[in-house]
Amino acid sequence: MQTLTMHVDAQGIALITLNDPARPMNVVGPAFIDDFIEAIERVATDPSIVGAIVTSAKPAFMAGADLKHLMSLFDAGVSRQQAFALSRRASVEMHRRLETCGKPFVSAINGLALGGGFELCLACHWRVIVDDPKAVVGLPEVNVGLLAGSGGTQRLLRMIGVDKALPLLLDGKSVTPQEALALGMVDAVVPATELLPTARRWLIETPNPVRKWDTKNYRLPEGAGLLSSSLATTYSMNVAKVGAKTFHNYPAPIAILDCVFEGALMPFDKALTVESKHFARLMSGPVARNIVRTNFVNKGLADRLARRPEGVPKFDARKIGVLGAGMMGSGIAYVAALAAIDVVLLDATQEQAERGRDYSRKLLAGAVERGRRDQASADAILARITATSSYSALADCDLVIEAVFEDKSVKADVTRQAEAVLQKSAFFASNTSTLPISELARQSDRPERYIGLHFFSPVDRMPLVEIIVGKQTSETTVAQALDLVAQLRMTPIVVNDSRGFYTSRVFQTFIHEGMRMLEEGVEPALIENAARFAGMPVGPLAVLDEVSIELPWKIVMQSREALGDAYDLPCSYDVMRRMLDEFKRPGRRGGGGFYDYPEGGKKRLWSELKSAFPPVAPQPSVDEAGKRILYIQALETARCLEEGVLTHAADADIGSVLAWGFPSYTGGTLSLIDAVGLSTFIEECERMAAAYGPRFKPSAWLRERAIRGHLFHAVAGHASEAVA
Repeated sequence: MQTLTMHVDAQGIALITLNDPARPMNVVGPAFIDDFIEAIERVATDPSIVGAIVTSAKPAFMAGADLKHLMSLFDAGVSRQQAFALSRRASVEMHRRLETCGKPFVSAINGLALGGGFELCLACHWRVIVDDPKAVVGLPEVNVGLLAGSGGTQRLLRMIGVDKALPLLLDGKSVTPQEALALGMVDAVVPATELLPTARRWLIETPNPVRKWDTKNYRLPEGAGLLSSSLATTYSMNVAKVGAKTFHNYPAPIAILDCVFEGALMPFDKALTVESKHFARLMSGPVARNIVRTNFVNKGLADRLARRPEGVPKFDARKIGVLGAGMMGSGIAYVAALAAIDVVLLDATQEQAERGRDYSRKLLAGAVERGRRDQASADAILARITATSSYSALADCDLVIEAVFEDKSVKADVTRQAEAVLQKSAFFASNTSTLPISELARQSDRPERYIGLHFFSPVDRMPLVEIIVGKQTSETTVAQALDLVAQLRMTPIVVNDSRGFYTSRVFQTFIHEGMRMLEEGVEPALIENAARFAGMPVGPLAVLDEVSIELPWKIVMQSREALGDAYDLPCSYDVMRRMLDEFKRPGRRGGGGFYDYPEGGKKRLWSELKSAFPPVAPQPSVDEAGKRILYIQALETARCLEEGVLTHAADADIGSVLAWGFPSYTGGTLSLIDAVGLSTFIEECERMAAAYGPRFKPSAWLRERAIRGHLFHAVAGHASEAVA
């Protein structure tokens, strides 16, 4: 057996130890299932074995499914029948066989047990867990667009009841050992030294356990279904909650509700069949594939620096400089200090620099107050940040990140002053969100050591960094920038230089399309709701109020100045002009924009908005408005790949999901096109180009790609071109 070992002691107790030598953590995959079924059969058929303890040789007990294996199945075009068989292999041939083999099994949970790992624990007759808050347990499959497909939904509801089980299944929440004990998910919590002895004692005292659902005349208390008024209320409320949270874009929560409701009415084995059918439907659909590929597999590759140039020695930043102590610069300083990097936070005056350092002080004080950090560690982190107005303090920094105003002259000035004192081995990074890196690098005396590091606000909560490679940026600089992002425990994507790069350029299409619909006479509430129903976290008008209408307006003015007649004005130009010049409503910080912000009350759409932009009849459907919002972003992303701004579809998807909240059920902007189908996407874009304007016109490159059948991500029966 490759993934586990089995030892039988003199008392006839088999110790099954999970220990996959090829992985840092045990996961559920074909090899493990084969091995564990073999172990079960040995326990069941060997008269000398009285029972078994299942534990792990690794710090964690077991995680869930092997996501790389799942991705290989998705890419192979797994059918519903194949997914059903996969579920039954684990659910019936492994877990149900364990449960009914006539010998007792105890799970001695020595660490984290999630997903398929905890389903194994649920299948065992008794569960004892180490008293360690890090040893969390749960069934988080909903987070990858699936459900617990090897008996987890049915055992959990029978063990702890519908009211307790549904929130855990629908939210994918993990709980600590003490919480699990209180809920009834485990049977005992003990110190680490008592874990195996406790499991042994239970085995000796309980030679022939039978699960309660396998006893004669067993009836689940919640088996009355909708005939029970309390259960009817529970199911109805959860349906409403799921709808409000997901807008029905994610099928897994509804499938879980169906699975629990239907399974509670049936005998256990029939309920397992129902669970497998729901699992198969989810696994053979596009949403789980999209989420797993982008949020886990490709994000994992990015976190492991898949784009790092080879042959460059590893770089560890010991000390960095941050120019500009505004919210962005202060946030960068904070995450660097958290990563044990010394920071010089520099601004025009000592007072401004100290104010930036206070940002970290407040965040750390909040962490101490919430019990997430002790005062000593908070003080040590804050001590790493030195506030100053003197450029000489940058002399021994390994790199400098400027986060000053989006003004070329201001950036040029701070670049010259910083490079005058920087050591020759240091590199310089700009946090600009729109200005071309190659242009900014002209003011540098080391353009090959100049790069873009585009963080997102608030930095401490936004995990993405967009690395922008200028025309002269060296591979050494790219590699070191990637190493820095890894040190900060953030996720990098790498793009080539252009105006707006990737994230800012595509995000702008979202807000411009929202304003354009307003100008066309679409009801403002419909615009906002359509965006949210489509899966965006907030509507385009609300986003504009938060970032200020002045920001995209300034970008337009800069682009117009730089490009002249070659620059095409955005479709929302007149709306921005009127909001700023005619109505004097720049956004929330300016007293109001598309929304009013009454003191002490909730924001509401500006009372004069319909007068300024009168609605027309008929109104578009919510689906049509949502499609415009999603498709214009996906189309602009395809243009970025065509132009070489993006080089990998994976970076496009990761960036869109993490940077501005493009809906994860789509997998990201390019995964959306693949899921819709290139030909269908192009047809819809042609239709919208005729209806709304040439910005929706697909390029010849995209058409040719559709003719060749080249998707952005490889799946069975289709070619792909990961690199443009």
